[in-house]
Amino acid sequence: MNNHQTRNRICYTVFLLIILLVGYFLENLYYIQVLTFIGINTLLALALNMLMGYAGQISLGHAAFYGIGAYGTAILTVHYGFSPWLALPAAILSAMIVAYIVGIPTLKLSGYYLGMGTLGFGMIVNILFREWSSVTGGASGFIGIPALELGPISFASGRNYFFLVWGFVLIGFIACQRIIDSRIGRALRAIHDGENAAAAVGVDTRQLKLQIFVLSAAISALAGFLYAHLVYFISPGSFSFIASIRMVTMVVIGGMASIWGALLGASLLTLLPEWLHAFSEFEMVVYGLILMVVMIFLPRGLTRGLLDIYERTRKKNEH
Repeated sequence: MNNHQTRNRICYTVFLLIILLVGYFLENLYYIQVLTFIGINTLLALALNMLMGYAGQISLGHAAFYGIGAYGTAILTVHYGFSPWLALPAAILSAMIVAYIVGIPTLKLSGYYLGMGTLGFGMIVNILFREWSSVTGGASGFIGIPALELGPISFASGRNYFFLVWGFVLIGFIACQRIIDSRIGRALRAIHDGENAAAAVGVDTRQLKLQIFVLSAAISALAGFLYAHLVYFISPGSFSFIASIRMVTMVVIGGMASIWGALLGASLLTLLPEWLHAFSEFEMVVYGLILMVVMIFLPRGLTRGLLDIYERTRKKNEH
């Protein structure tokens, strides 16, 4: 086992211990709820980071897959009486199929054109959620989503749901880390640095981009499933263009091509509305300013930016 693998195991062990300690000893249910939302947003940031940070593919419509996961489980459990645990793989599979179909033509684009293509897809899906009222509830929203249960264990309580969400986050981190450290991860970074150069050395760029797009959609749909069964009510506004921009902001702020950056970005962007209630009408302006400041002063994101500052300070002290 090399140093990198050892360090990762230590990090994930410490992360697991923190989850257990917080879950068992934190008594305030409001704080537990906020931390649960941070976990769901971490999954969203992780999903988009795999696509943007490692593969270098821009997506401005990723909230559509988040919505497919949420509406998929809502429709199957409420309209057709499915168990939520059976609705989970069905919702994820639906998002993956849609991502595959959309990704074939869309991922032929690059740069701003890819961003516009994914933006259009996201808007179409959001309009579908809003207008197909007989199935989705329309603009009024979808109510009656059941709580999750597993035998005698109910996930209606905040503590149990906290452990469920963060358990999925830990699994997502480990799975994505394995991909990043594998041959596929090296190929993804090659595509990010230069797609033509990667293709020239034998990387099947078209197939790999499509695969990571589908994986990203699956993780986003999982987050949508968890969100729907946490709040029991969903509406198109939760999966709008602003939601996609919020996901991009999480990735950029936390640091692209960083697993832990997804956690940091999701934490900040989840807590920010709690601190800035007075500026809720200027949400897009606030996100835009945050992006500008981070891109100017910490272009590699907070995670890598803070590590760079630490390294410079350490080397300066050594001299």
